[in-house]
Amino acid sequence: MDTSTRTELSVVSKDGATIGYRRLGRGPGIVVVHGAMSSGYHHLQLAEALAGAFTVHLMDRRGRGLSGPYRDDHDIARDVEDLEAVLAATGARSVFAVSAGALIAMQAALTLPVIERLALYDPLLFPDRATGARVMARYDRELAEGNVAAALATAMKGARLGPGFLNAMPHWLLTAMTKGMASRMPEGGYPTFTELAAALHYEGHLITEMSDRPDAFRDIRASVLLIGGGKSSALIKNALARVAEAVPDATRVELPGLDHSSTWNKELRGDPEPVARVLAEFFRTAAAR
Repeated sequence: MDTSTRTELSVVSKDGATIGYRRLGRGPGIVVVHGAMSSGYHHLQLAEALAGAFTVHLMDRRGRGLSGPYRDDHDIARDVEDLEAVLAATGARSVFAVSAGALIAMQAALTLPVIERLALYDPLLFPDRATGARVMARYDRELAEGNVAAALATAMKGARLGPGFLNAMPHWLLTAMTKGMASRMPEGGYPTFTELAAALHYEGHLITEMSDRPDAFRDIRASVLLIGGGKSSALIKNALARVAEAVPDATRVELPGLDHSSTWNKELRGDPEPVARVLAEFFRTAAAR
């Protein structure tokens, strides 16, 4: 069997939304929940690295790729329902989630006993809800004005998603740089940053809402692995530390040389193989317990 063969599938979520996903590989199932400003396709090479031993399901969250749009009244409960629908359709009992997707997966693990194994990469939280509210107020204003590049620059600086030199740039300069790359992506199934800007409105408010609530994750009963990038920003490392404190039984691993986007495909400067090796060991070991 060719483990690199991909099949595109979809499932209907509780509110009628279509949630699409790609399936590849063979073996026990893993559902991958991507973060903000990305899609399931961003993690294709990670899935290929796992496909010899696992069946990997790369879901597209709402607002991109194979899935339907967000509703105006969207909240994290809808995200949990979407993940629940994919888990039910695939029979998977393991989840790997990245950045904002990690918050959705943790919230799901509180109420869905089907999630037995949960691996998280760089869960993203603001230092507090007030900080997130300030960032998102500016983001929403700039987006409403049609200044997508400025809004994306605000999000990048507010969440410290880029390398240090980008975070230190004046807003006008980062806006100019972002404008030049917002509509460009390598060939393949990648949504552009411009296309993802509307989705970031919902994701940013989700992150803001969860930033004062990490203690809620104490009740997670799944086996949990927390993975951090050694080169991720101080804000993101602080978020991981707060999650680790809330989930004291979790296993924690830091991968030297990796940053917040390292789970992405290589053409986007990702480095998914080290992450895949840690995931394979965790999911095999946790399943054997």
